[in-house]
Amino acid sequence: MPFSEALRLALQTIWHSKLRSFFTLLGIIVSVGFLVVVVAVIQGMNAYVKENLTGAMIGTNAFQVRRSPISVGLLDEEQLRQINKRPLISADDAAAVRRAVPEARAVSLQSGWPTPVSDVEYRNRTVGSVLIFGVTPPYQIVQDYLFAAGSPLGEPDVRGRQPVAVIGYDVADKLFDVPESGVGRKIRIAGNEVLVKGIIARKGRVLGQSFDGFILLPLSTFEARYGRRKTTVVSVKMSSADAIPGAMSRAQEAMRIAHRLRPGEPDDFTVDKADALVAFWRQLTRLLFTAIPAVVCIGIVVGGIVIMNIMLMTVNERTREIGIRKSLGATRSDIRRQFLIEAVVLTTIGGLQGVLGGWALAAAVSNLTPLPARVTLWSVGVALGLGAGAGILFGVFPATRAARLDPITALRAE
Repeated sequence: MPFSEALRLALQTIWHSKLRSFFTLLGIIVSVGFLVVVVAVIQGMNAYVKENLTGAMIGTNAFQVRRSPISVGLLDEEQLRQINKRPLISADDAAAVRRAVPEARAVSLQSGWPTPVSDVEYRNRTVGSVLIFGVTPPYQIVQDYLFAAGSPLGEPDVRGRQPVAVIGYDVADKLFDVPESGVGRKIRIAGNEVLVKGIIARKGRVLGQSFDGFILLPLSTFEARYGRRKTTVVSVKMSSADAIPGAMSRAQEAMRIAHRLRPGEPDDFTVDKADALVAFWRQLTRLLFTAIPAVVCIGIVVGGIVIMNIMLMTVNERTREIGIRKSLGATRSDIRRQFLIEAVVLTTIGGLQGVLGGWALAAAVSNLTPLPARVTLWSVGVALGLGAGAGILFGVFPATRAARLDPITALRAE
């Protein structure tokens, strides 16, 4: 029997039993759709972290000198214990890095974890849960902040421990009728009065989280009120991404000299760039990728068993048809091929339905939630391959059973 004829018969049989075929394929459809949408969300998150989140958190064309690495969440207890023994990053460290990388556009020192959260008040208005950061003026250059009104923090503010602040646009929008009018007004942060010096232009939202709900204080003012943080960070902004590797090497050397580390001693600090945040995220998503195949395989196996049972029922229902075909000259291989193609076509259709359903759900996730989702061709290929593979794997036994039917016995079947 030609392949085209077997394919036509398979499609004809599936079309005549549309409802049964759909319920037969439900497990395959759900499993394939789940695979497509989860991979789409993970791939979208990977791209989003690389393209947006790293720049928002670390700054573009920038790297950091830190007490602890970005991937602290994946370290074991011994590594965490060693990190806790490291000295705090200080203003002297920032100065050493600045001397080692004189061509840097900006070298800043900013407060790290734990970041204080406070209510901010202006007259009868209150904004809750505002993040408070202490920074040196170059931090505003590292983060590419633009000002909607007023001026940025300056070195005299840090040296004089001035009670001034620049505030994110969302905070200004909630405190003042016109955000730009907040410049020159006094607000209260945890009961302490500070003068608003500038309003930072809106930066937008990342994964539904606003990047405009913060207040920057001069680092000296911040430490006088909240104490020195355990994870103070030095950020270095370069003119281009190509300049980062060489600058990181010199910053590392300068830090080793400043900390008086001998040759062979491990660094008691970490020099990280945006790639480290991307790598940290990918380590987390890799854990998801180890769980996804197990869930999908369970669904495929369950769906495949259902398909095999339905195909066995189909063989019993079509026993007389098989006998007639054999009496007209069809060989065992012809019968086997016919039923196997029918199983593969059935599961491939299920795979296509799952892909379309997963694609639609991924689009809905992307449009209706903060989560980005990007459907990739390789995930579609894997999904269709799983569908066709399930047809081959679970269609062999029913097809072989049909091929082995005795034609005389089959012709007697009612």
